Parts: sequence; structure tokens; C-alpha cells
Amino acid sequence: MGQLTGGDPSLLRRINSAVVLHALRATDCATLTEVTRVTGLSRPTVEGVVEGLIEAGLVVETVAEGSATRRQGRPARRFRFRAEAGHLLGLEIGPHRVAALLSDLDGRVLGAQAKEVDVSASADDRLDRLRGAVAELLRRAGVARGSLRAVGVGTPGIVEAGGTVRLSTALPQWTGLSLGDRLSRSFKCPVLVENDANAAAVAEHWKGAARETDDVVFVLAGLSPGAGSLIGGRLHRGYGGAAGEIGALHLLGREATPETLLSTTDEPLHPLDEQAVAQVFALAREGDQRARAAVERFIRRLVHDVAALVLALDPELVVIGGWAAGLDGVLEPLRRELARYCLRPPRVALSLLGEAAVATGALRLALDHVEEQLFAVESTVTARR
Repeated sequence: MGQLTGGDPSLLRRINSAVVLHALRATDCATLTEVTRVTGLSRPTVEGVVEGLIEAGLVVETVAEGSATRRQGRPARRFRFRAEAGHLLGLEIGPHRVAALLSDLDGRVLGAQAKEVDVSASADDRLDRLRGAVAELLRRAGVARGSLRAVGVGTPGIVEAGGTVRLSTALPQWTGLSLGDRLSRSFKCPVLVENDANAAAVAEHWKGAARETDDVVFVLAGLSPGAGSLIGGRLHRGYGGAAGEIGALHLLGREATPETLLSTTDEPLHPLDEQAVAQVFALAREGDQRARAAVERFIRRLVHDVAALVLALDPELVVIGGWAAGLDGVLEPLRRELARYCLRPPRVALSLLGEAAVATGALRLALDHVEEQLFAVESTVTARR
């Protein structure tokens, strides 16, 4: 459904269609009388709109179990929103894996698929791996590719509005990649590309630790941490899409680079990858003094980065995700540091979604796009009889 204008001859019909569809989606099924009462539209209007939605494949007549019947004649007709009328994908493209979530138009997850990928893989190889995961997921779910209404994508880097990755140090050949255009060749529906931390913030607000909070910072803690922020429930991308790139703070001082912080020798850690870092944390848990010192330096750096963002945005909640969410001793130092600097320190919690956060947020972005197409007129125009 495209943008509406005051001169659109079908404006009234489309407004009423959105209102009725929204009412049906909000319940398992409803009679025409119930829809009339909820929407305030006349019964003839509701009848006409419902017939049109049936023709469009978005609504179906159904028989509810135990429905009341009249003394004479047939039971009242009941209708429901066809969440199966279309499908959505949420995709994650990361350094070590690609992942896909499939849902119906209600956002109910129908299946998931993930594949490992080498951190040094080329852009073409990484995208081929992603396409393979999507094809396998659709095949297992029995969903035709043509049924997809929107695809959301979360990936590391600064992402421009059109889906081009302006800068990414995490993935080879990713800087300058027109990711939205590349993926649009595989899908005949809108493809929405977002920074991975931003997508994860949306996910935590939808289904995770931030469900009751509209002002939240999500920290995707990796070798170069990033953050996504919601202000008043809306994603804050910044003027150039670079909001939350706290991993760049180490550029202010070379001594604060991850290679130096996580080194257990007098030389910078090399190679700097998650496997090498995991080994450092494992040694720290075993009591190795140099490893414990390295972990403490890393945590101090993370706390410093997060504190800077919190002081700027004053969120109610900070959610820690990424692999650092599994580290012992991350939350308490962060709480203490924020208490030192903030007039009203935010709550601090671990992600509830884990490694599914980015793909889940990408799925939510796809769902938002479809909902805007189907229901957005409700927010600006009041339904008329």
C-alpha cells in the first residue's frame, strides 16, 4: 500500500480497509457485528471492506469452535486475518556466521537457519553462504520465495539509508558494498539493511530485556564494541548512520586498542579474533594472573565506552549483548562506574536474546515495514463512516 494523498480518490476506502484489517489482526476471529462495534464503521461499510480483503487474500472466513448460533438460520459469519498470507525474513551477516529467521505476518517465527562462515571469507562467498541458508530455511518451512513481503538485514558497519555499507572493519570487502542492491537481486520485495547493534536494540525492545523500556542503549560487546539506542521507543541512527560507534573511542589513544588490552604478553595480541580472545578469558577463569589482568583491562575499556554513551543519552536501561554478555564480572563494574558519573544511573541487564538478537531485530524491521504498508493510515487519518 503506497503513500496516501488528500487527492487520492480511493483514500476513504483505503483508510477503512486499514482500520478493519487492524481490528481483525488484533483478535483470533470476529463477526461483522464485532468489527462494526470496534471500528465505529457502518455495517455495510464493514461488509464491503471485508469482502475486498478476502479477495486480496488478507482475510478469510472461518468457523470458530463453540460459536454461538441463532435459534433459526446459520451461525454468524466469522473472519480472521490471514497471517499466512505473506512471510518475512530477518537476516544476520556477521564475521563468523550468517543466520536467518522466517516469520508470518504476525511476526511468529516459523523457522531458523544458521551457517558458520570463515572470518576471512570474501563478500561474494559470505553472501553465497547467506543465500544457501535462506534457501534451506524456505525449503524446510515449505514457503515459496514469492511469498516474502519484506527482508530485514543486520550487519556490522555504518549503513547508509539506501543499504550501502559506508564503513565496516569487521568484514572483508564490506566497506562500500551496496548490500541492499546485492540482496535485492535475490528477493522480489523490499530489503531493509541496518547496523547489527541497531537491529539488536530493536530486538531487545520487542522480545528481550527492554520490552518495558523506551529509552535504552544496547551494547553489542565484541572486539570493537558497538551500540544501538532507542530514544522514546524510536531507533536513533544519527545524521550519518554512525550513532553508537563506541568502538572508535580507542582511536583517541593507541594504548587502549583491543590488541593491547587483551594481550597476556608484552606484545599486542595477534591474531586478534574471537577464538584468541576466548582463550584469554578461559585462562583468566583458571586463575592465570596475566590473563586476569588482561580481562580487567578489557572490562574497564568497555565500561569507559558505555559510560560515555550513557552520559550523552541518559537512558533508563543499558543492555549488554554480544559475546561479552557471557563474561563474569561485566555488570557490577559497569553499574559502579555509571553510579559514579550519572545523576540517575540506568539499570543494567544482560541480553535475553543472545546470539539471536541481530536476526530478531532484522525481522522486526521487516515487520515494521509491512505494518506501515498495511496500517499506517490509521495513525494520521480517522476512519470515516
